[in-house]
Amino acid sequence: MKNQSKLTIAISSRALFDLEEGHKVYVEQGVEAYCQYQIEHENDLLEPGVAFSLVKKLLALNGNTQEEEMVEVILLSKNSADTGLRIFNSIEKHNLPICRAAFSSGESPYRYIEPFNADLFLSAEPNDVREALDMGFAAAAILPSASRSKDKGQLRIAFDGDAVIFSDDAERIYKQKGLEAFDESERAAANEPLPGGPFKEFLSLLHQLQTNYPGADSPIRTALVTARGAPAHERVIRTLRAWNIRIDEAIFLGGKSKGEFLKAFGADIFFDDQTGHCESAAEHVPAAHVLHGVSNQ
Repeated sequence: MKNQSKLTIAISSRALFDLEEGHKVYVEQGVEAYCQYQIEHENDLLEPGVAFSLVKKLLALNGNTQEEEMVEVILLSKNSADTGLRIFNSIEKHNLPICRAAFSSGESPYRYIEPFNADLFLSAEPNDVREALDMGFAAAAILPSASRSKDKGQLRIAFDGDAVIFSDDAERIYKQKGLEAFDESERAAANEPLPGGPFKEFLSLLHQLQTNYPGADSPIRTALVTARGAPAHERVIRTLRAWNIRIDEAIFLGGKSKGEFLKAFGADIFFDDQTGHCESAAEHVPAAHVLHGVSNQ
Protein backbone atom coordinates (compact mmCIF):
# COMPACT_ATOMS: atom_id res chain seq x y z
CA MET A 1 0.00 0.00 0.00
CA LYS A 2 1.44 3.34 -1.03
CA ASN A 3 2.25 6.03 1.51
CA GLN A 4 0.02 8.79 0.15
CA SER A 5 2.15 11.53 1.69
CA LYS A 6 4.90 10.67 -0.81
CA LEU A 7 4.73 12.09 -4.32
CA THR A 8 6.06 9.86 -7.11
CA ILE A 9 6.78 11.29 -10.56
CA ALA A 10 7.51 9.15 -13.60
CA ILE A 11 9.31 11.00 -16.38
CA SER A 12 10.58 10.07 -19.81
CA SER A 13 14.21 10.60 -20.77
CA ARG A 14 13.26 13.10 -23.52
CA ALA A 15 11.37 15.24 -20.99
CA LEU A 16 14.29 15.20 -18.55
CA PHE A 17 17.15 15.70 -21.01
CA ASP A 18 17.67 17.28 -24.41
CA LEU A 19 17.76 14.17 -26.61
CA GLU A 20 16.65 15.85 -29.81
CA GLU A 21 19.95 15.29 -31.62
CA GLY A 22 19.78 11.55 -30.94
CA HIS A 23 16.07 11.49 -31.76
CA LYS A 24 16.86 13.07 -35.14
CA VAL A 25 19.31 10.23 -35.82
CA TYR A 26 16.58 7.74 -34.91
CA VAL A 27 13.99 9.37 -37.21
CA GLU A 28 16.34 9.82 -40.17
CA GLN A 29 18.57 6.73 -39.93
CA GLY A 30 16.71 4.15 -37.85
CA VAL A 31 17.12 2.19 -34.64
CA GLU A 32 20.56 0.69 -35.29
CA ALA A 33 22.13 4.05 -36.11
CA TYR A 34 20.48 5.55 -33.02
CA CYS A 35 21.83 2.80 -30.78
CA GLN A 36 25.32 3.21 -32.19
CA TYR A 37 25.11 6.99 -31.77
CA GLN A 38 24.14 6.74 -28.08
CA ILE A 39 26.84 4.16 -27.33
CA GLU A 40 29.49 6.31 -29.01
CA HIS A 41 28.35 9.31 -26.93
CA GLU A 42 27.54 7.52 -23.68
CA ASN A 43 30.12 9.52 -21.73
CA ASP A 44 28.97 12.85 -23.17
CA LEU A 45 26.84 14.81 -20.74
CA LEU A 46 23.25 15.35 -21.84
CA GLU A 47 21.99 18.91 -21.51
CA PRO A 48 18.87 19.63 -19.43
CA GLY A 49 15.49 19.17 -21.10
CA VAL A 50 12.28 21.13 -20.62
CA ALA A 51 11.35 19.38 -17.36
CA PHE A 52 14.86 19.24 -15.85
CA SER A 53 14.47 22.23 -13.52
CA LEU A 54 11.06 20.98 -12.40
CA VAL A 55 12.63 17.65 -11.44
CA LYS A 56 15.47 19.37 -9.56
CA LYS A 57 13.01 21.42 -7.53
CA LEU A 58 10.84 18.39 -6.81
CA LEU A 59 13.81 16.38 -5.57
CA ALA A 60 15.05 19.34 -3.51
CA LEU A 61 11.89 19.05 -1.40
CA ASN A 62 13.49 16.02 0.25
CA GLY A 63 16.08 18.34 1.76
CA ASN A 64 13.46 20.63 3.31
CA THR A 65 12.24 18.25 5.98
CA GLN A 66 13.54 15.76 8.52
CA GLU A 67 10.68 13.43 7.66
CA GLU A 68 10.94 10.45 5.32
CA GLU A 69 11.45 11.05 1.61
CA MET A 70 8.67 13.28 0.28
CA VAL A 71 9.28 12.97 -3.46
CA GLU A 72 10.65 10.27 -5.74
CA VAL A 73 11.37 10.62 -9.45
CA ILE A 74 11.48 7.50 -11.64
CA LEU A 75 12.75 7.34 -15.21
CA LEU A 76 10.57 5.61 -17.81
CA SER A 77 12.37 5.36 -21.14
CA LYS A 78 11.91 3.73 -24.54
CA ASN A 79 15.68 3.30 -24.70
CA SER A 80 17.23 -0.09 -24.15
CA ALA A 81 19.40 -0.65 -21.09
CA ASP A 82 22.39 -0.42 -23.45
CA THR A 83 21.51 2.98 -24.93
CA GLY A 84 20.13 4.07 -21.56
CA LEU A 85 23.59 3.99 -20.03
CA ARG A 86 24.21 7.53 -21.34
CA ILE A 87 21.05 8.69 -19.57
CA PHE A 88 22.08 7.21 -16.22
CA ASN A 89 25.59 8.62 -16.66
CA SER A 90 24.06 12.07 -17.16
CA ILE A 91 21.76 11.64 -14.16
CA GLU A 92 24.85 10.92 -12.05
CA LYS A 93 26.85 13.84 -13.47
CA HIS A 94 23.95 16.23 -12.84
CA ASN A 95 23.75 14.94 -9.24
CA LEU A 96 20.10 13.91 -9.55
CA PRO A 97 19.09 11.34 -6.90
CA ILE A 98 17.21 9.08 -9.32
CA CYS A 99 17.85 5.38 -8.83
CA ARG A 100 14.79 3.62 -10.30
CA ALA A 101 14.14 3.26 -14.02
CA ALA A 102 12.47 1.10 -16.65
CA PHE A 103 14.03 0.84 -20.13
CA SER A 104 11.52 -0.70 -22.53
CA SER A 105 13.54 -1.00 -25.77
CA GLY A 106 11.12 0.80 -28.06
CA GLU A 107 7.83 -0.25 -26.49
CA SER A 108 5.76 2.25 -24.56
CA PRO A 109 6.84 2.35 -20.90
CA TYR A 110 3.49 3.69 -19.61
CA ARG A 111 2.54 0.21 -18.35
CA TYR A 112 5.09 0.61 -15.55
CA ILE A 113 3.33 3.66 -14.09
CA GLU A 114 1.06 1.51 -11.95
CA PRO A 115 3.64 -0.90 -10.45
CA PHE A 116 5.87 2.09 -9.62
CA ASN A 117 2.85 3.75 -7.92
CA ALA A 118 3.48 6.96 -9.88
CA ASP A 119 1.16 9.93 -9.31
CA LEU A 120 2.18 11.79 -12.48
CA PHE A 121 3.66 10.75 -15.83
CA LEU A 122 5.48 13.32 -17.97
CA SER A 123 6.55 12.35 -21.47
CA ALA A 124 7.45 13.82 -24.84
CA GLU A 125 5.31 11.14 -26.53
CA PRO A 126 1.62 12.13 -26.85
CA ASN A 127 0.46 8.56 -27.55
CA ASP A 128 2.02 7.32 -24.30
CA VAL A 129 0.29 10.15 -22.45
CA ARG A 130 -3.09 9.23 -23.94
CA GLU A 131 -2.64 5.62 -22.86
CA ALA A 132 -1.75 6.69 -19.33
CA LEU A 133 -4.74 9.04 -19.10
CA ASP A 134 -7.04 6.27 -20.37
CA MET A 135 -5.74 4.11 -17.52
CA GLY A 136 -6.74 6.81 -15.03
CA PHE A 137 -3.35 8.37 -14.33
CA ALA A 138 -2.42 12.05 -14.35
CA ALA A 139 -0.25 12.44 -17.43
CA ALA A 140 0.84 15.19 -19.80
CA ALA A 141 2.95 15.64 -22.92
CA ILE A 142 5.80 18.10 -22.46
CA LEU A 143 5.92 20.66 -25.29
CA PRO A 144 9.23 21.58 -26.91
CA SER A 145 10.17 24.98 -25.57
CA ALA A 146 13.15 27.26 -25.25
CA SER A 147 11.69 28.43 -21.93
CA ARG A 148 13.34 27.07 -18.81
CA SER A 149 12.47 27.68 -15.19
CA LYS A 150 15.13 28.42 -12.58
CA ASP A 151 16.79 25.44 -10.92
CA LYS A 152 16.42 26.96 -7.46
CA GLY A 153 13.72 28.69 -5.50
CA GLN A 154 10.10 27.91 -4.80
CA LEU A 155 8.46 25.15 -6.85
CA ARG A 156 5.58 26.77 -8.77
CA ILE A 157 3.01 24.61 -10.56
CA ALA A 158 0.06 26.02 -12.50
CA PHE A 159 -3.05 24.23 -13.71
CA ASP A 160 -5.92 24.89 -16.04
CA GLY A 161 -9.29 23.99 -14.52
CA ASP A 162 -11.76 22.22 -16.80
CA ALA A 163 -10.58 18.81 -18.11
CA VAL A 164 -7.45 19.06 -15.93
CA ILE A 165 -8.27 19.60 -12.23
CA PHE A 166 -12.00 19.28 -12.92
CA SER A 167 -13.90 17.04 -15.31
CA ASP A 168 -14.79 18.29 -18.78
CA ASP A 169 -18.54 18.33 -18.01
CA ALA A 170 -18.78 22.12 -18.04
CA GLU A 171 -16.46 22.46 -21.02
CA ARG A 172 -18.74 20.17 -23.04
CA ILE A 173 -21.60 22.61 -22.49
CA TYR A 174 -19.40 25.48 -23.68
CA LYS A 175 -18.33 23.52 -26.79
CA GLN A 176 -21.87 22.46 -27.65
CA LYS A 177 -23.94 25.52 -26.71
CA GLY A 178 -21.58 28.49 -26.37
CA LEU A 179 -20.41 30.89 -23.67
CA GLU A 180 -23.82 32.21 -22.63
CA ALA A 181 -25.20 28.72 -21.98
CA PHE A 182 -21.99 27.81 -20.15
CA ASP A 183 -22.25 30.84 -17.85
CA GLU A 184 -25.92 30.16 -17.16
CA SER A 185 -25.24 26.51 -16.37
CA GLU A 186 -22.34 27.32 -14.04
CA ARG A 187 -24.31 30.03 -12.25
CA ALA A 188 -27.19 27.61 -11.67
CA ALA A 189 -24.81 24.90 -10.40
CA ALA A 190 -22.60 27.23 -8.33
CA ASN A 191 -23.19 25.25 -5.12
CA GLU A 192 -22.64 21.84 -6.74
CA PRO A 193 -18.98 20.72 -6.66
CA LEU A 194 -17.56 19.86 -10.07
CA PRO A 195 -16.50 16.25 -10.63
CA GLY A 196 -12.77 15.68 -10.42
CA GLY A 197 -10.52 15.57 -13.48
CA PRO A 198 -7.31 13.63 -14.12
CA PHE A 199 -5.15 16.00 -12.05
CA LYS A 200 -7.38 16.25 -8.96
CA GLU A 201 -5.40 13.66 -6.98
CA PHE A 202 -2.05 15.13 -8.02
CA LEU A 203 -3.16 18.56 -6.80
CA SER A 204 -4.41 16.96 -3.59
CA LEU A 205 -0.98 15.38 -3.01
CA LEU A 206 0.72 18.74 -3.55
CA HIS A 207 -1.68 20.19 -0.99
CA GLN A 208 -0.73 17.44 1.48
CA LEU A 209 2.96 18.26 1.01
CA GLN A 210 2.21 21.95 1.58
CA THR A 211 0.64 21.16 4.97
CA ASN A 212 4.12 20.25 6.25
CA TYR A 213 5.04 23.93 6.20
CA PRO A 214 3.66 27.23 7.47
CA GLY A 215 1.89 28.92 4.55
CA ALA A 216 4.41 31.72 4.14
CA ASP A 217 7.38 29.32 4.23
CA SER A 218 6.09 26.64 1.85
CA PRO A 219 8.56 25.62 -0.88
CA ILE A 220 5.55 24.83 -3.11
CA ARG A 221 3.13 27.32 -4.64
CA THR A 222 0.19 26.41 -6.86
CA ALA A 223 -2.02 28.42 -9.20
CA LEU A 224 -5.23 27.91 -11.11
CA VAL A 225 -5.00 29.77 -14.43
CA THR A 226 -8.33 29.44 -16.18
CA ALA A 227 -10.13 31.00 -19.12
CA ARG A 228 -13.21 31.20 -16.90
CA GLY A 229 -14.39 34.57 -15.66
CA ALA A 230 -17.33 35.75 -13.59
CA PRO A 231 -19.93 34.36 -13.05
CA ALA A 232 -18.31 30.95 -13.71
CA HIS A 233 -15.68 31.58 -11.00
CA GLU A 234 -17.94 30.76 -8.03
CA ARG A 235 -18.39 27.07 -8.75
CA VAL A 236 -14.61 26.62 -9.04
CA ILE A 237 -13.96 28.26 -5.66
CA ARG A 238 -16.71 26.28 -3.96
CA THR A 239 -15.49 23.04 -5.54
CA LEU A 240 -11.95 23.45 -4.19
CA ARG A 241 -13.42 24.37 -0.81
CA ALA A 242 -15.57 21.23 -0.83
CA TRP A 243 -12.53 19.12 -1.70
CA ASN A 244 -10.53 20.81 1.08
CA ILE A 245 -7.73 21.47 -1.39
CA ARG A 246 -5.57 24.57 -1.09
CA ILE A 247 -4.77 26.60 -4.20
CA ASP A 248 -2.48 29.57 -3.60
CA GLU A 249 -3.43 31.74 -6.56
CA ALA A 250 -6.49 31.76 -8.81
CA ILE A 251 -6.42 33.76 -12.03
CA PHE A 252 -9.73 34.07 -13.89
CA LEU A 253 -8.87 35.39 -17.34
CA GLY A 254 -12.26 35.56 -19.03
CA GLY A 255 -10.74 34.31 -22.28
CA LYS A 256 -7.46 36.28 -22.29
CA SER A 257 -4.27 34.56 -23.43
CA LYS A 258 -2.52 32.75 -20.57
CA GLY A 259 1.17 33.05 -21.48
CA GLU A 260 2.02 36.43 -19.94
CA PHE A 261 0.18 35.57 -16.73
CA LEU A 262 2.09 32.30 -16.36
CA LYS A 263 5.33 34.19 -16.90
CA ALA A 264 4.31 36.62 -14.15
CA PHE A 265 3.49 33.71 -11.84
CA GLY A 266 6.86 32.12 -12.65
CA ALA A 267 5.50 28.65 -13.36
CA ASP A 268 7.94 25.74 -13.44
CA ILE A 269 5.26 23.91 -15.42
CA PHE A 270 1.72 24.58 -16.63
CA PHE A 271 -0.85 21.88 -17.38
CA ASP A 272 -3.68 22.55 -19.87
CA ASP A 273 -5.94 20.42 -22.06
CA GLN A 274 -6.04 22.79 -25.04
CA THR A 275 -3.28 22.98 -27.64
CA GLY A 276 -3.58 26.74 -28.14
CA HIS A 277 -3.22 27.52 -24.44
CA CYS A 278 -0.23 25.17 -24.17
CA GLU A 279 1.50 26.80 -27.13
CA SER A 280 0.86 30.27 -25.70
CA ALA A 281 2.26 29.16 -22.35
CA ALA A 282 5.33 27.45 -23.88
CA GLU A 283 6.52 30.81 -25.21
CA HIS A 284 7.10 31.85 -21.60
CA VAL A 285 7.25 28.79 -19.29
CA PRO A 286 7.50 24.99 -19.56
CA ALA A 287 4.08 23.66 -20.58
CA ALA A 288 2.48 20.23 -20.81
CA HIS A 289 -0.57 19.13 -22.79
CA VAL A 290 -3.15 17.04 -20.91
CA LEU A 291 -4.64 15.03 -23.80
CA HIS A 292 -7.97 14.54 -22.07
CA GLY A 293 -11.57 15.63 -22.46
CA VAL A 294 -13.74 17.01 -25.21
CA SER A 295 -11.04 19.32 -26.64
CA ASN A 296 -8.92 16.29 -27.51
CA GLN A 297 -11.58 14.11 -29.09
